[in-house]
Amino acid sequence: MTSDKPPNRLPPASAGCFLDTAAVIAVTDHDGLVTHWSGGSQALWGYAPEEAIGRPLADLFTAGPAVLRHRDGRLLDARVHLYRLPSGCLVTVEPKTDAADECSLKRWMFEQQPLALAIYDLDARILFGNEVMQQVTGFPEVAVRGLFLTDILKGPEQEEVEQRIRRVLQTGKPESTEIFVRLPGEPKAHAWAVDIFPLTDEAGQMHGVGLLGNDYSLQYESRERLALLSEARTRIGASLDVVGTARELTEFAVPRFADIVSVDLPDPVFQGDVPTPVLSGPVLLRRAAYGVAPGMCGEHPFPGEISVHVASSPIARCLATGRAERRHVDDPEIVRWFADDPAQAAQARAYEVRSLITVPIHARGTTLGAVMFVRSATSREPFGLDDLAVTEDLVARVAVCLDNARRFTRERGISLALQRNLLPRGPTLHPAVETAARYLPAGVGVQAGGDWFDVIPLPGARVGLAVGDVVGHGINASATMGRLRTAVRTLADIDLPPDELLTHLDDIVTHAEGERDTADTGEIPGDIGASCLYAVYDPLHGTCSLARAGHPSPILVHPDGTSTVIDLPAGPPLGLGSLPFEAAEVTVPEGSLLALFTDGLLSAGGRDVDEGLNALRHALARPASSLEALCDTVLDTRGPEPRADDIALLLVRTRRFGEDRVASWDVPADPAVVAEIRRHACARLAAWGLEETTFVTELVISELVTNAIRYASGPIRLRLIKDEGLTCEVSDGSSTSPHLRRARVFDEGGRGLFLVAELTQRWGTRYTRTGKTIWAEQLVSRR
Repeated sequence: MTSDKPPNRLPPASAGCFLDTAAVIAVTDHDGLVTHWSGGSQALWGYAPEEAIGRPLADLFTAGPAVLRHRDGRLLDARVHLYRLPSGCLVTVEPKTDAADECSLKRWMFEQQPLALAIYDLDARILFGNEVMQQVTGFPEVAVRGLFLTDILKGPEQEEVEQRIRRVLQTGKPESTEIFVRLPGEPKAHAWAVDIFPLTDEAGQMHGVGLLGNDYSLQYESRERLALLSEARTRIGASLDVVGTARELTEFAVPRFADIVSVDLPDPVFQGDVPTPVLSGPVLLRRAAYGVAPGMCGEHPFPGEISVHVASSPIARCLATGRAERRHVDDPEIVRWFADDPAQAAQARAYEVRSLITVPIHARGTTLGAVMFVRSATSREPFGLDDLAVTEDLVARVAVCLDNARRFTRERGISLALQRNLLPRGPTLHPAVETAARYLPAGVGVQAGGDWFDVIPLPGARVGLAVGDVVGHGINASATMGRLRTAVRTLADIDLPPDELLTHLDDIVTHAEGERDTADTGEIPGDIGASCLYAVYDPLHGTCSLARAGHPSPILVHPDGTSTVIDLPAGPPLGLGSLPFEAAEVTVPEGSLLALFTDGLLSAGGRDVDEGLNALRHALARPASSLEALCDTVLDTRGPEPRADDIALLLVRTRRFGEDRVASWDVPADPAVVAEIRRHACARLAAWGLEETTFVTELVISELVTNAIRYASGPIRLRLIKDEGLTCEVSDGSSTSPHLRRARVFDEGGRGLFLVAELTQRWGTRYTRTGKTIWAEQLVSRR
């Protein structure tokens, strides 16, 4: 209690008076008995006026130090003032709310706050820090007072926070940030939400800056796990490649989730096959991908290596059991594994492995391999149960992508194998042309398409050249390509001109469309809308007849290096049946180059058709040591970008046959001249050094010329062509073709054409605009 001199003397009051005021006032007489009692006193002590007046004042206080006692016995914390009066004493009371006690509460609130708090002065120097701040920084308040934040803590995160403190001092506007950092007083890195705000008085004058740090690592880790799984859906599995998908997983998870991630698969998975189940014991796996965080010491394995995983290894166990495992490096199972595999133990020591998770890759009831996640001792804390759940969800997503990539690899391999077997296996040797060809499937992310080419030997030393493109990709496209190529060969075998061949080919596609049931799949057959170019080169006349169905025109490069795109009527794609096909005939000088190709070559590198044609023409005009080298030069113009379409290229260097390799005679319609024609032919065979073919040739000439004289109309002409073999042709003006039949015992005719077929390599009929030509070929022995 304190005693002060009253400022004014109170007027004498009558005994037993109640003062109607909220102020806490009591008056006593000389004996210390209460004579006056206010409403405020009643509210403070709880005594009514009739209870308080006449009561000793001492009853209102404790026996010890002057502390107020309530009527119910509890103690009251208040400030008491006593003023001496002539007739007694005046007592006033006010609640104890002085600034000193308020400062104590505020100080306790600051120091005992579970969040990290700090106060900085106007120079961004440290003034105060609560207990949590001192614990996480590792420095007591007295040791850091007056220092900058970057004086005690190093790193880009601390520099950012200090820059924000200075910015708040300049602008007076609060700022917030999030940092992930390991502070000196913490065993691991934590996620901190940092709020920086100005400290101002009632007038708005700034006196410092406050910093509040909230450790939200649990929420951060949960958020990161969800973000990890969400982001994995968009970043993993876009390549449709087994190795690429595994690499996407390692690049995605390292170092964000783990320090080391390895993906190990059985070897059949890389070829697109389904692996055999792993029951127990050592397992042989190939490493598809391996990711290591920067700064990790040790010898890093290379993708593609084959490793033997002992039976006690986590990978072998999870493949055998089909369950994921989470292990600490000190677990007995890991200790036993290291004892069985010293190489793995040495590698784990080099990486300072602390914990690991192994997860089997399950897809459609098949185990495709395993993924191992590793955290080192220098990294974040060991894997927990939440991390195990995350890895299982992540690998489940990857398993679907890997299985899709495996199935795609298998289907693409089948498509490519089918296409390779249906395409010519090498350059076609022909006396009239020199050829070279290339087929390039589309990029890794695209299935093989239906581009194709063919070189077809024709009678009369001619050669058929074909190139085509099927709509779509995959096995169906390859199979469709095979059907179209077979149809072209069949039609070429009956020696149809290019426009008629495409007309028949279009009919075949149109009729096949009506036989298919596409209601279930909804897919358009690959041969509907397919394109084809067919050309026939005649080395005797140096001409080439061409027709196209929705296909790019070929390029003709003359011997002097000039090039032109052949002006060829544009026919519709196959199966549309809208417009007729027209053929064009061009003269091809000897030594010229014909380039037949699909549109994938023109659109490569992101170019339009005109740019592609110009680039192709320039490439074809470049000097090259051979056609094979020129093919490589042309393909180099496509650019490094991944291709979305296949490329087929056929280069043809033409040759001409001179008069020394051809002999022809006009034949009058008189059977008597047949003997004379045979003599002329035998003389030419002798000049060519083909005496061994004389007997068969005489028989063929006799049969074919006699039939033409007897059954056909003129003019009749005999022609012998010497190339790799010997071809005998008889042309007439009739469109009626003889038929091969077996003569019966007593038949007088019917054996001649049968003998021709038996004695020659092959024979046939070629129709022309003026009639027909019957030809027969026989082999010539090489000396």
